[in-house]
Amino acid sequence: MKRILLVAALMVCLSASAFSQSRGRLGVAFYNLENLFDTINNNGKYDLEFSPQGSRQWTGKRYWSKINNLARCIAEMKAANNNVVPAIIGVSEIENKGVLDDLVKAAPIAEWNLQVVHHDSPDRRGVDVGLLYNPAYFRVLNVTNHRLVIPGYESFRTRDQMCVTGLLGKTKISVIVNHWPSRLGGQEQSSYLREAAAELSKHIADSLWAIDPYQGVIIMGDLNDDPHDKSCAKSLGALKDMKKVQEHGFYNPWWSLLDNGIGTLAYKGSWNLFDQIIVSGTLLKEHAKGRMHYVGCKVNNFDFLYDTEGSRQGYPLRTYSGGVWLDGYSDHFPTEIFLGI
Repeated sequence: MKRILLVAALMVCLSASAFSQSRGRLGVAFYNLENLFDTINNNGKYDLEFSPQGSRQWTGKRYWSKINNLARCIAEMKAANNNVVPAIIGVSEIENKGVLDDLVKAAPIAEWNLQVVHHDSPDRRGVDVGLLYNPAYFRVLNVTNHRLVIPGYESFRTRDQMCVTGLLGKTKISVIVNHWPSRLGGQEQSSYLREAAAELSKHIADSLWAIDPYQGVIIMGDLNDDPHDKSCAKSLGALKDMKKVQEHGFYNPWWSLLDNGIGTLAYKGSWNLFDQIIVSGTLLKEHAKGRMHYVGCKVNNFDFLYDTEGSRQGYPLRTYSGGVWLDGYSDHFPTEIFLGI
């Protein structure tokens, strides 16, 4: 495990230094914030757990420690990448807009003046997706939210897909933020749910291109599947080979990283890469025609994000493990792509 981590870290560092030294580049990131709840119980049994009286003893001290930990990680995305700024950061597993308002005001990133886009989803656990953006680089034009409806399962509730359209510099881009249904009940048994979520993301993209065929589309999120799984590779059609991607197709740069042992979450000694940022063909250099285009990607697996204790050694340092508060960050590493002219 240690050898794998060292090789993975070296590969990421080498690739990052190669593409982040030139000027005019911006980052687009995604981070699963792992149960970022406030301390107020306002969602019945699901929310009680994250309250001072709940099983996790979720006090103000623990909440603000997590807020500052997450802000430290986000700040490091700029410091560790040769000052390439993350202009857009999609997030998941957040309870409400209030926790994001607290996050963007935290000391490590307060001076960035990040703005918040949020929408309340019907998810039964009460968690949503959201988007943070730096107004110095990204200007929001439109926001729409899209519900995943499964025929025959009308009572099914999950996170809505948030589509934020805006200008990144002079390039029009739509970012579709996702948190696809979990693998509860088994990966194969639940695959149809994520396949449906992928089809919804593709439908949103096709609708955007019907209006503006040249705009960029980024599909990001905790997809609860790896790049080679059916939802990503077939339903969405996100390809491993950039050269084969059509203008209105999708390129998945994370496929190759996972092949080399780099992931964003670990389970029983194996890495998964659920936290993906998938780019449209219109954001590849071949089709961009002078607009911003994809130049690289990175798993931001900073040293301080690793657990160093016992059986958890080498895994992401999460907030709790086995009911014990670890004062960590998240059970997922954040991911980031880089765009340039």
